[in-house]
Amino acid sequence: MPPTPDTEHSRQREEQSGRARGRAAASSRPLARLQSDPVVFLGAVGFVVAFVAVTIIAGDSARDVFSVASDWLLENLGWMYIGGISAAFIFLVCIALSRYGRVKLGDDEDEPEHSFPVWFSMLFAAGLGAVLMFWGVAEPLNHAYNVPMADAESMSEDAIREAFVFTYYHFALHMWVIFVLPGLALGYFIYKRKLPPRLSSVFSPLLGGKIYGLPGKLIDVLAIVGTTFGIAVSVGLGTLQINSGMHQLWGVPEISWMQLLIVVTITAIGCVSVATGLERGVKILSNVNIGAAMALMAFVLLAGPTLTLIKFLVESFGLYVTGLPEVMFWTDSFDDNPGWQGKWTVFYWAWTICWSPFAGMFIARISRGRTVREYIFGALAVPSLFSVIWFGIFGRAGIELENSDPGVLTQPVVEEGNVPAALFNLLDAYPLTGVVSAFAVAIIAVFFITSIDSAAMVNDMIASGAEDKTPTWYRVMWGALIGAVAAALLVISPESGIEAVQEVAIIVALPFFLTDFVMMYALVKGMIDDAASVRRVRTRQWEVTDSAEKLEEHEARPAPGYDEEGNALERPVLERDEEGHYLVDGEVFAAGEDEDFETGEDYRLIEQSRPRSAEEWDD
Repeated sequence: MPPTPDTEHSRQREEQSGRARGRAAASSRPLARLQSDPVVFLGAVGFVVAFVAVTIIAGDSARDVFSVASDWLLENLGWMYIGGISAAFIFLVCIALSRYGRVKLGDDEDEPEHSFPVWFSMLFAAGLGAVLMFWGVAEPLNHAYNVPMADAESMSEDAIREAFVFTYYHFALHMWVIFVLPGLALGYFIYKRKLPPRLSSVFSPLLGGKIYGLPGKLIDVLAIVGTTFGIAVSVGLGTLQINSGMHQLWGVPEISWMQLLIVVTITAIGCVSVATGLERGVKILSNVNIGAAMALMAFVLLAGPTLTLIKFLVESFGLYVTGLPEVMFWTDSFDDNPGWQGKWTVFYWAWTICWSPFAGMFIARISRGRTVREYIFGALAVPSLFSVIWFGIFGRAGIELENSDPGVLTQPVVEEGNVPAALFNLLDAYPLTGVVSAFAVAIIAVFFITSIDSAAMVNDMIASGAEDKTPTWYRVMWGALIGAVAAALLVISPESGIEAVQEVAIIVALPFFLTDFVMMYALVKGMIDDAASVRRVRTRQWEVTDSAEKLEEHEARPAPGYDEEGNALERPVLERDEEGHYLVDGEVFAAGEDEDFETGEDYRLIEQSRPRSAEEWDD
């Protein structure tokens, strides 16, 4: 019966009254108006703010606690990080080569949202591009001077080869394994199973509905905290490098207030970028910046010892392939170089693990629609290839400059620890120094801008449990918070502030590392539960063949799935109705006697219709 005017008017009054009550309740409970999960949002923000406050108030005492805890982890659990990351690498390769490699990160019909070149460019928005700029010259130089395995004379040819093997180990496949593993798990559970875009969703096969309760919320708080500190370390290091470049170019002082100004500027631009969204701000900046970075690399190749660099690039791949099996499981059990592995490899793995949830979430977001095999091999191979080329050019150019003028780089970069100046000291020996160095400063700045905006986007997704759910200012707030952490520590303690964040990042990374193994189990379980059954391999059945005639007759029979002319038959897709019975589209023929079919209780004919045409099968 249709509603009368009176009943309709009454219903409208009730709705208005309900909305009014809702607004009143929201105003009396401020948290009700929060468009992110209160526990996740306030827990993450509260922890970050508390850390900065405690660090400021406690000063050296807090630093001592952080230092003792991080040193213990590096010294005693280094072997676990080394073996664990290598095990994750093997796991990813096995998944890619298995039948689950054909599974898509999304619905079975989804296609990739971004072209391959754009996808590749956006991978570096996760932050690695800035790291390459910082360590491109300095890393091989450090290892050639202080040989990791202590089995060669400093700066000798053997030492240089070993230096590049470890550099490729640190920045190629294994570093990207740390990103790709959580990215694969997040992409699967978010886009295949349609769970909220949170790290806790990965653990749904184990926790079930508890991912929406306190256990899941604590996991998400930790993910945001790790992302914030991990990116803050990168931003802090990048600020020091930008300040160093500006000092060499224009005499800008390397002091706290200038570093604060740099952080504020980078953060502000990053907030503007994240406010414009993924398709505009992040995508455009990523494409422009990877092009600019490749232009800088081409300049160093052409302006430097070109032939030597080209020859070394070819050699680099051999060095990496032959050296990787040894170094990926090397734990310095004989104490050949005490403390080296904890300072370099283990720290890198801990730092990278710390912000892997952010990088994984971002990579998963831009990889929707790709197959698992395409995702794993693409996200591992292509950035690794780029890293080998990058360090092969910049690193070997630095080595050649050092060999031609001993001490020009090793003294400031290695002995004095002025790593941010390494790139600019190299460019100072090349033509067009002023223009190229300014260009490099701009590239570094944009790399960190894309790191901040992509991290802010991911933090907001984790806190709200949805993409683009919250107002723009939420994402801007997360970007500002990352910049604030880096700025506060640089200003308060210019000498040790970044080290404090590094130490905290090492501590925070431990639970993430342990959950990686749980993540692998959850991912395999989810894939097995969701995958279709494996079809048995059917073959042509032969009878006893004891004559030429029978051989000819049997060879003339078509194999299963082919007609008499050898054409492949279309394979029907069987579906079930609500009661679990198979629905058969096409004519049905029952084997055996008709009376058995008519009277047998095991048979139930659901549907019988004409066969599909070839065009219908294609559709």
